[in-house]
Amino acid sequence: MRSLQLQAALTEYLEIATAHLHAEVLAGAEVPFELEQHSRRRRSSGPSLYCYRPLTEQFIAERMPALERLPGYAEAAELMASFDGLGRYLAAIGAELRRGSPRAEAGAAISALLCDVFAEQSDFELIPARLSSALARLDSAALSSTSEVTLVATLQGLTITSPELALTKGLTIAQPHALAGLPPGVASATDAGAGGHLVVVLAAEEDEPRDALTRGREILRDLLRALRLFGDGRVTLGVLAWARIGDGPWSPLALGSGGRPHGMLVVTSEQEDELRAFCNLVSRRAPDGNELAWALRRFELGCERSDPYEALSDNLLALRALLEPEGPASARLPGRLAALCAMPEHRLDLSERVTQALALEHAVMAGTAVAHAGAETLALEVADHLRALLRDVICGHLDDDLVTLAEEILREHEPPAQPQPADPLGPLVAMEHETAAPVHAARTGALAEEIFGDPGEAQEVLDVFI
Repeated sequence: MRSLQLQAALTEYLEIATAHLHAEVLAGAEVPFELEQHSRRRRSSGPSLYCYRPLTEQFIAERMPALERLPGYAEAAELMASFDGLGRYLAAIGAELRRGSPRAEAGAAISALLCDVFAEQSDFELIPARLSSALARLDSAALSSTSEVTLVATLQGLTITSPELALTKGLTIAQPHALAGLPPGVASATDAGAGGHLVVVLAAEEDEPRDALTRGREILRDLLRALRLFGDGRVTLGVLAWARIGDGPWSPLALGSGGRPHGMLVVTSEQEDELRAFCNLVSRRAPDGNELAWALRRFELGCERSDPYEALSDNLLALRALLEPEGPASARLPGRLAALCAMPEHRLDLSERVTQALALEHAVMAGTAVAHAGAETLALEVADHLRALLRDVICGHLDDDLVTLAEEILREHEPPAQPQPADPLGPLVAMEHETAAPVHAARTGALAEEIFGDPGEAQEVLDVFI
């Protein structure tokens, strides 16, 4: 299929380059010529024929530094660098292939395209038929491999502001109107979707086409996972994709249920580089065989649920695996999630929301839950907190031992121990004891003296009692 954006950018640039080269000739620059000999037919007599052939390639090559500074070149080169058939095009035209950056290869391809359009011309007139033929030869390079498998799928819940977004070599997200040659089923699928769909195009080359299809499904799943973690939109793939080998016919390919989209993830042109890097990171650092991998899979299952209340259990199970290894009886999930996902002043509120979500889950299991907007919002909040934790751990912003991290945060912000309040009656009781002893002793001494008459004898009696 053809990238209409690439064709438009190249056509616009070629028109500007044509005007520049024509102005060079009018200003006195001359296209060099070489004398070329043509032999007569066998057994014919007479002298050989000679003709002058313009060295257009040499003339263009000498002026490429100036041509690269013209308006439109940067956009054309950027799109050419992401063209799937770039290497095959350079090989097909016999260009010298030196392994370099995609930008350098794109520059070589644009130079070759200029030479193809103006081959053996000295006046640099842009002839539409020659331009169309040159662009067709460029497009055919993307389909020259009979072992290449192309997959086309639809995406819902995602919006891009550019016509096309090349994520990696061979993987592109595009507006349907930006590509020509899409399978017939894609047009009907994109027209039927509410809010419209995007298409994702994957070109993979394998010795065995079945291996390419298997690998293609894996790449699409990785892309879907990265898009779901990148933003708060519930992006989904269409149930059907379309596949073809080389330039053969399109065949439907079942991808399975992708759930229902919720919200809309918008990727602006300024966010495209960030999304490219994020998709690459998620693909490289996807967890495997641990609690994080299990929680990530539960999150993906939750995204594919059509009912947000069913997804709530998936997301809470994932959070328990990450934050509550002691089991639900410990009741540590609300506090730990609040410690990781909320500022200190908002932790109590988030802890209460998680407690409400746990109660909602029990009501859903018991069949007593009443569907309403507030409950759905609560379920979506839980999903958002889980997504944020998974994204930050995979990206390396958080340690994968979330339990220890949450407990450390809780200890750091634990209020200092307050001294036990003193008994308000304590001082009075102590004072009473302090004053009561001498008063009691004085009264007892007076009574003893009155009974015995002799103060000395009375003192001896007191000493015995004391």
